[in-house]
Amino acid sequence: MTITSLARPEIQALTAYEAAAQVADTIRLNANEAPWTSPADHFRRPLNRYPEIRPAALRSALATRYGCDAARLLVTRGTSEAIDLLVRAFCRAGLDNIVTSSPSFSMYRHYAAVQGAQCREVGTDPDKDFAIDVDALLDACDGDTRLVFVCSPNNPTGTLLPRSDLCELLERRGDSSAIVVDEAYVEFADTPSAVELLDRYPNLVVLRTLSKALAFAGARCGSVIGPPDLIRMLSAVQAPYALATPVVECVQDALQTESLDEAERWRETIISERKRLVAELGKLDFVHRTWPSAANFFLVEVEDASAILEYASANKVLLRHFGGQLANCLRITVGAPGENDRLLDLLRKMGN
Repeated sequence: MTITSLARPEIQALTAYEAAAQVADTIRLNANEAPWTSPADHFRRPLNRYPEIRPAALRSALATRYGCDAARLLVTRGTSEAIDLLVRAFCRAGLDNIVTSSPSFSMYRHYAAVQGAQCREVGTDPDKDFAIDVDALLDACDGDTRLVFVCSPNNPTGTLLPRSDLCELLERRGDSSAIVVDEAYVEFADTPSAVELLDRYPNLVVLRTLSKALAFAGARCGSVIGPPDLIRMLSAVQAPYALATPVVECVQDALQTESLDEAERWRETIISERKRLVAELGKLDFVHRTWPSAANFFLVEVEDASAILEYASANKVLLRHFGGQLANCLRITVGAPGENDRLLDLLRKMGN
């Protein structure tokens, strides 16, 4: 049994859209495209022509970066589209559910709501560094749980799920659910990607993105990685020509050695700056605690989160404030060293 058998029957039976053939060095009168290029068109591949329905070279380059076969990867418009595709493909409206931890990335809940699926959120304890309890996740599952989402490192807490806990979740849930590991921030963690577990666990799906560690949030380029039959099914659901030609070109450039070397230098800087910020904030009287983080941000508990948020905003520094369980907390993204200095100066003045 493969996890695609858990998908909605109509999705399993779906066939991909058949786009007009694209053949080099031919006169193309088969796709209703314009025969001229705009004066504003300065791209390597002219924009009067549709992009590839699925960008093969980019798919191959991303598969190489993530250490998987190209047949296991679908390029998506950020990981948000990947989450949407998975929920739409697996969950029957009004019947099925997804399970995730709380607090975590709100888009899991959002796309479940769009699909009419229930989202079951399992709380985590701040006094235990928001560690995800595998037993609690499993207890929340039932026969209609199609997807279990685990964000690791977790947004907004920075928590990393230990490899042993992930393997336990994969083994105990077996072919009853797809286990989706969202690794948007994994480059900032001292741990290998779960992609290396794909051959061992056919129920594993991994999400990756270029938005964080490669500084390409504006390009909206992510990947969903899993069994080839799952990738084929999701490709049939995804809109044709999903990635625009300019996006494909700029991402291919971002995957060249020079760009990757620059991204690695910044990754090391962000990790170093994360440690510095946490240490310096810990000296302020109104900072109650900071939690360990394996991401490019960290969570801090303060005396008056709203007041700090307002003061920082008035001085042109934006932070993130959450309600509910995190009402007294701020999520602080690690910026460039000068930006971090500016934040520290503001908070020191506020504390005086």
